[in-house]
Amino acid sequence: MLKNIIKFFAVLFILAGLVWVLQGLSILPGSYMSGNPQWAINGTITIVIAAVIFWFANRKA
Repeated sequence: MLKNIIKFFAVLFILAGLVWVLQGLSILPGSYMSGNPQWAINGTITIVIAAVIFWFANRKA
């Protein structure tokens, strides 16, 4: 049960990171983050960390 909750939140963080990347690269306009490359970096870091957390939660112990 806990693993499913962790995986759910990891997916949410991956999606949020994707939005940040798209806004940082000016692909998804309409925010103060649009066109700011720092948000693309922040989003990429968030995606990588969330993917690692998802991977660890998905491992069989």
